[in-house]
Amino acid sequence: MDILKLILGILLILLISAGIIFAGSQGSTTVSRIPLFLLCASVGFILHWLVFIPSYLLQTEHYFDVTGSFSYILAVTLAAYLSPALVLRGLIICVLIAIWAARLGTFLFMRVKRAGRDTRFTEIKTQFWRFLFTWTLGGGWVFITMAAGLAAITSETQKPLGMFVIVGVLLWMIGFGIEVIADRQKSQFRLRAENMDNFITTGLWSYSRHPNYFGEILLWLGITVIALPTLVGWQFVTLISPLFVAFLLVRVSGVNLLEAQGQERWGANPSYQHYLANTPTLVPFIGRP
Repeated sequence: MDILKLILGILLILLISAGIIFAGSQGSTTVSRIPLFLLCASVGFILHWLVFIPSYLLQTEHYFDVTGSFSYILAVTLAAYLSPALVLRGLIICVLIAIWAARLGTFLFMRVKRAGRDTRFTEIKTQFWRFLFTWTLGGGWVFITMAAGLAAITSETQKPLGMFVIVGVLLWMIGFGIEVIADRQKSQFRLRAENMDNFITTGLWSYSRHPNYFGEILLWLGITVIALPTLVGWQFVTLISPLFVAFLLVRVSGVNLLEAQGQERWGANPSYQHYLANTPTLVPFIGRP
C-alpha cells in the first residue's frame, strides 16, 4: 500500500465508525449531555493510538493484542460504571465481553512473548503509516465488534429478560468453549518438537481448518442476540457487529492470511492438500466433500 491509500484507509475506518457511533448513540443514556455510547466507543481508538506511539518508536508489536483486550474491558467497565441504571441484561453482556477479552488477550500476549515476535508485523512495524493503519484498525475492531452489546448496555430502552438472553448466552458459551479448546489444542501441538514444521489436523482442527475463528464468530453472534430486544431505531445499525467479525476473520486478518502462509509452507505436501480438500474452512461439517 502507498501512503495515500493508507491515509484514505484510516479515514475510511474512522468514517464508518463515526456512522455507527451516530446510530448507536440514538437512544443512549447520556453523561453531561454526551451519549454514553459515544464515550465508550472512543475508548478503543484512544488506547490504540496512545500505545501505537511507543510501539512504533520501539519497533515492537508485543502490546497490540493486549491493548485490544484492555480496550474491551475498559469500555464495558466504563459503560457499567457510568450507566444510570445498569440492568441484568447489560451486566451479563459486560461480564461475557470481559471474560472473553481477558482470556484471549492473555493467551495472545503469552504466545507472542514465547515466540519472541508476531510474524504478521515483521514488515508492518517498520513503516509508520502502515503500522498506524493497523493500530487504527485495531481500535475500529474493538468498537465495531462490540457495538451491538454496547448499544444494549447504554440504551435507555430496557426489556425483561427472555429467550433472547438464553439463546444468546448458549451461543456465547458454545463459541467460547470452541475457541478455548481449539487454541489449547494448537498450543499443545506446537509444544512438541516433532510438530515444529507440521500442521495440526487433530481434535477440533479435524472438523474445521479454523475452529478458533468459528468459535469467535459464534460467541459474538451470541452477544448480538442478547442485545437485540433492546435496540430501537438507528441502533439496529449496530447489528453489523457479528458480520464485521466474520468479514475481518475470514477476509482480512485471519483465514486468508493463514491459508496463504500455509500454502507457502506446505503447498507441495500431498497430506496438506488432502487436508484442505477434505476439511471445511470454517464451519464444521459444512463444505466437506
